Amino acid sequence: MKQIIDWLMRDEQKELYEIVFAFVLNILFLGLLALLLWPLGKLPLVVRLAKGYSVLWGVLFITGFLLLRLQQRFRVNLYDHGNAYIISGLVVGGFLQVGWSAFLALTLRGFVAGTHGWLALVLYFVGVLSCYIAFVVVSSFYQGHIYKFVNLALVLISFAVFSLWPGSGRALYGWFFDLFEHTR
Repeated sequence: MKQIIDWLMRDEQKELYEIVFAFVLNILFLGLLALLLWPLGKLPLVVRLAKGYSVLWGVLFITGFLLLRLQQRFRVNLYDHGNAYIISGLVVGGFLQVGWSAFLALTLRGFVAGTHGWLALVLYFVGVLSCYIAFVVVSSFYQGHIYKFVNLALVLISFAVFSLWPGSGRALYGWFFDLFEHTR
């Protein structure tokens, strides 16, 4: 085990380390969340988030691969066409972050309905933490400082907007959520 950890800590394995770290953090978050929400009777929220995270990981791998292929096809890289390279990463990462916020706000809306006071506050705090975990997941693929700065602000602001105005999240991403009926 120590050899694997030492291998992951090498500079040439930075990208893989970031992905493994994000995955482990994602699993730990879901486990701790299950322990927190079980006594509150909101364990189905953890199942819904786990499904959402699995879709996020899948879409992230697919879009990351497709973006890499497009960048290779059009010879877009950081040194020759830096602006196009950075903007394409910002667009894809931002689209995923805003999509996660829409999913989360719509999901939480169903679980917050009928709750009052501190339980609703706890659920929205869980939502903010979930947004941060999604940010770490997306940042494992888009690792530059500009991506992290923009994506963190984007995920938190869009979560607030979609929580206050859920119809906007449904309007922007409803077509995608309809593909995965069980993630609503």
